[in-house]
Amino acid sequence: MTNYHGIYPILYAFFQADGALDRNAMRAQVEASIRHGAHGIAILGLATEANKLSTGERRQLMEWAAEDIAGRVPLAVTISEPNIAEYVAFAKAAAGLGADWLVLQPPAGRSVPESEYIRFFGTVADACPVPVAIQNAAMYLGTGLSDTGLKTLGHNHPNVSILKAEGSAAAIGQTIETTEGMFTVFNGRGGLELPDNLLAGCAGLIPAPECFDVQVRIYNLMREGGADNQQQALALYREILPLIVFLMQSIDNFLCYGKRLTARRLGLGQVFDRAPALAPSAFGLATLQRYGDHLPAW
Repeated sequence: MTNYHGIYPILYAFFQADGALDRNAMRAQVEASIRHGAHGIAILGLATEANKLSTGERRQLMEWAAEDIAGRVPLAVTISEPNIAEYVAFAKAAAGLGADWLVLQPPAGRSVPESEYIRFFGTVADACPVPVAIQNAAMYLGTGLSDTGLKTLGHNHPNVSILKAEGSAAAIGQTIETTEGMFTVFNGRGGLELPDNLLAGCAGLIPAPECFDVQVRIYNLMREGGADNQQQALALYREILPLIVFLMQSIDNFLCYGKRLTARRLGLGQVFDRAPALAPSAFGLATLQRYGDHLPAW
């Protein structure tokens, strides 16, 4: 296991009107994250729309994040490349820029036995100069490892010491038990069941940024312990739960509306989407306002 913990907002990819990446918006996310207590920052996962970015754009965002963070908090970089050689090359580039740990997504478009995924992840992890996490998110990525497969991977390849999970607190608790606590576990899902995830044994969560500051307060209260702190944490969670439920109806939904709420809190202007993308509706924007309007500007 590692000592990484807490709330790691995963940066949205913001674009300019001409479709280019928005340098200032990316920097603004980093500064807001650090200013409001994020324990780390992540990039290039589902929230960053990495599947819509070229290899050059992914490297650009990684370089910008590393430059802006400048070692102030840990940086986690998600990697998804077409083959082992390119995974390893990207991993070494990320580590060279200062990434503290890496998150490996399964290779896209492949349906192979679990033993092949274990071999694939293990080969990449053995070549990585920093700790490695596996993103086990079958509901979003289409494939994942069983708890037994994760345990085998961790035993055979000790550099796989972190798990980026996407599941219910009950399921994650079972995974932690089955794998005998061998992984530092982060959950995602936008922060759903945040208190319960921590009680189940998660070290933290990797949500999108729109309400990460409240999630930081919840995490800190839960970590301090005590009945009063837990009650305060639960009260804060109840305040943001309707927003999280609204956003997490689908990946397209949270990208559309979560990014717009984040932009509003950052004081940014119009949000420009990169196709394919869900267009916001009047009803959706009204719902976002109902559940997110109480969150102040950063």
